[in-house]
Amino acid sequence: MTIQWFPGHMAKARREVTEKLKLVDIIFELVDARIPQSSRNPMIDEIIQHKPRIVLLNKADMADRDVTAQWIKYFNDQGITALAINSQAGTGLKQIVTEAKKLLAEKFDRLRSKGVKARAIRAMIVGIPNAGKSTLINRLAGKNLAKTGNMPGVTKAQQWIKVGKELELLDTPGILWPKFEDQEVGLKLAVTGAIKDAILNLQDVAVYAIRFLDEHYPGRLEDRYEVDLISEEIAEVFDAIGGSRGAKMSGGETDYDKVAELVIRDLRGEKLGAVSFERPLNKNSAE
Repeated sequence: MTIQWFPGHMAKARREVTEKLKLVDIIFELVDARIPQSSRNPMIDEIIQHKPRIVLLNKADMADRDVTAQWIKYFNDQGITALAINSQAGTGLKQIVTEAKKLLAEKFDRLRSKGVKARAIRAMIVGIPNAGKSTLINRLAGKNLAKTGNMPGVTKAQQWIKVGKELELLDTPGILWPKFEDQEVGLKLAVTGAIKDAILNLQDVAVYAIRFLDEHYPGRLEDRYEVDLISEEIAEVFDAIGGSRGAKMSGGETDYDKVAELVIRDLRGEKLGAVSFERPLNKNSAE
């Protein structure tokens, strides 16, 4: 299965991000804590270049805590400030302004020495679709100022939003890159909900999820579905889960589409526990 998704508004967003870069002091790069590397848009590095940034590992509650700690160290070792947050619950958000002040202290001291009046930090939030940007903005601002949704592609225009007296945020639409060089990246984005399900073959995505869980989080599937998954044949695994959950068609055959939807829904709904799909030791795998 080849996964690609690059709506027209994303190409426009890239141009707008480039144009507005000079207006901001710092970049808040929002990534999915479950896939911190795969959810980092490589175009963003090209666009923002040397602009100060903070990588925000959102949805940290859904990721393996120990693996997230490894990712924070990984970014810090590269000189990039990284924070684990949960924009939905508001966890870790107070650190964002604190760390931004530290990174910009020298710049603002220099401006003050030139007689420039103190002003709020201006930040741009960038990230792939469904990373939680609008939810983060609303949490920081304490109001429902940005549109939110559980489907990628909700935010399609840029807007400035004040967060108290210390911070002004420029929201941007989520941007995916035009081509995934590694199809496993596409699968990771698909399984975590960054790509619209309507354009995916959910059976393929579910197969990826099942095989990954079986290898890296053994016992999770068995405990959830109360089955003994000893077979390496994926069809037999689908049959076992389908039988346990009554996912059958008329005639008694397994409804593979329904099983796929079930597994993906349970995974995204944390019914299968906190999962990290990649570790910093190897950017493209969780080995």
